[in-house]
Amino acid sequence: MEIQELGEFGLIERLAKDITTRNASTVKGIGDDCAILAPAEGMRTLVTTDLLMEGVHFDLTYVPLQHLGYKAVMVNLSDIFAMNAMPRQITVSLAISSKFQVEDIETLYVGMRMACEKWGVDIVGGDTTASLTGLAISITAVGEARPEDIVLRSGAKPTDLICVSGNLGAAYMGLQLLEREKVIYNEQVEEARRSGSKEQMEALREAQPDFSGREYILERQLKPEARGDIVAALQQAGIHPTSMMDISDGLSSELMHICKQSQTGCRIYEERLPLDYQTAAMAEELNLNVSTCALNGGEDYELLFTVPLAQNDAVSALDDVHVIGYITEQDKGCALISRDGGEHVLKAQGWNPLK
Repeated sequence: MEIQELGEFGLIERLAKDITTRNASTVKGIGDDCAILAPAEGMRTLVTTDLLMEGVHFDLTYVPLQHLGYKAVMVNLSDIFAMNAMPRQITVSLAISSKFQVEDIETLYVGMRMACEKWGVDIVGGDTTASLTGLAISITAVGEARPEDIVLRSGAKPTDLICVSGNLGAAYMGLQLLEREKVIYNEQVEEARRSGSKEQMEALREAQPDFSGREYILERQLKPEARGDIVAALQQAGIHPTSMMDISDGLSSELMHICKQSQTGCRIYEERLPLDYQTAAMAEELNLNVSTCALNGGEDYELLFTVPLAQNDAVSALDDVHVIGYITEQDKGCALISRDGGEHVLKAQGWNPLK
């Protein structure tokens, strides 16, 4: 069905029909000019917004709409978790071009609802409008936490341990794999056009790349997970990070943000960077340095945080958490200790959407 047949309010009504609210803090959701929220007494409200643009943040050549919806929500929930808070509500605004039909947007929302259901988040509103350049997705997430639980980027202290969850560089390797296959496919299409072979063009319409053995890095790129489980594990272990943020633009960039706002330096060890086998294998195949990918790849959405040195045993006992270095005095700067013991100035070379 063409979107213009339904119109804006018809589309919103259709998308909202399967949305129910779960949180006591959601007094009124979709249906009025504003949502009404009522955080519990003594809690603080946290708000974050993320904008995803077709052609900049995602490529629909290889990104399924359901996965895109899931990822669009998860990257926002990740920001809430990175403040040691719990997400409660989101609003969703879409700018939609004429190439999309109603069913496409419904598929996008299936992914969004899946992400919300995983973490008990309510979709409470948003907006839709037309776009002349493709699809744009803007999501605002609202979370809550007790004032004493909130963790900022500015609290790291010298001798604090630097920790990361999960592993690094997998999402970037997944992106490189998808981009490589896209280039190969486009070259085959161009060759078929030049040859005028209808049979070859028909075969290409049904062609799919062989991604066997690469499923993990593809999932890390197409369907990232916000690490609310790590936040819960830290709370259960009685560990309160001194600083924290999520890794969206790359470990080096995020760590330097923490050091700048905390007025500290840092030392991290190359040998301690957590890597998955598929990440290392893909980097070798593409002749890339896997440590560089782990430092600068971005879109891992793992948590980077610091804890006091006294909590070394407690944090080391947590599943899927890795100590990779320590915080220093500011005048020592930020550096990576390589496997051969050399010290290299850490540079922020992660994702820059405006570059």
